[in-house]
Amino acid sequence: MRIIVDGFGGDNAPLEVLKGCVQAVDGLGVDITVVGDVEQIKSCSKANGIDISKLDLRDADGVMEVCYEPTKILKEYNGTSMAVGLKMLANGEGDAFLSAGSTGALVAGTTFIVKRQRGIKRVALATLIPTLKGSTLLLDCGANADCRPEMLAQFGVMGAAYINRFMGIKKPGVALANIGAEPSKGRELELSSYKLLEASPVNFIGNIEGRDIPLGEADVVVTDGFTGNLILKSIEGMGKFFSTSLKEMLTGGLSSKLGAALLIKKINNFKKKMDYTEHGGAPLLGAQKPVIKAHGSSNAKAFYNAVRQAKICVENNLVDEIAKGLEALEASKQEEQG
Repeated sequence: MRIIVDGFGGDNAPLEVLKGCVQAVDGLGVDITVVGDVEQIKSCSKANGIDISKLDLRDADGVMEVCYEPTKILKEYNGTSMAVGLKMLANGEGDAFLSAGSTGALVAGTTFIVKRQRGIKRVALATLIPTLKGSTLLLDCGANADCRPEMLAQFGVMGAAYINRFMGIKKPGVALANIGAEPSKGRELELSSYKLLEASPVNFIGNIEGRDIPLGEADVVVTDGFTGNLILKSIEGMGKFFSTSLKEMLTGGLSSKLGAALLIKKINNFKKKMDYTEHGGAPLLGAQKPVIKAHGSSNAKAFYNAVRQAKICVENNLVDEIAKGLEALEASKQEEQG
């Protein structure tokens, strides 16, 4: 199995990318091709004492910056590390692609270079968020600000397939993010999406309010990218707020420090649960081949886990599972129509 990695995507590239990839080759048993300016990669590895002899390198000129218009990856910036890596994936030179670069450019590049699966309206960015019961998959988290009801129905199918394969949950509960639990709540998007999800082959459990998402009341939560990104960023912000407040409480005096010492194991477990580097990245579901978006500030650990995530997607034939789910969704539509 070969994973293609954008060597210059993210705030800490290429150093953290190289460190994570070297660890992944040794720890995960995968082959990795790092795409980017080869001379800079060699210079970085030499300066930091990193042995990159087990990595395959592919030269590329330039970086697709986050401030660039995303669709420029198709023309003006089609020689950048991200664009070259996506073209390699499309040409069959690897089994999955990973980048911590511009989300917009990755979505555009995946859509027009790697291509969507047959029947998929839009690819969706899916992120695992920590909850009281474990983790919940939230999608879309920012790939599509505006969505149609049929897209959200497909998101439900794709999310269920991912959770089934990635976490081993046979019939994951799929919920629709809304301002109330009743079927009559929400905008026209939610009202129509509710009906489609109800008739779809997934285990649809109805609407879910924002306050219930962190409680783990659903395995998969679907919504449009604008709403999903707000939910994600709000949860991340509250996590930081709680962690900072907890730290202040436990270091405020001698008695607090003694209490912290007794709770250190539980505190560390909580920090691990909230640590995005443990998850590695967010898959772009709906592409013809696995594409993983890593956090822009990813370190070596995050890149290692993103490679692990890509490996699991390939090993478990995630693309095929999504295709089967889409076939079932289409069959349910035809049956409903008559």
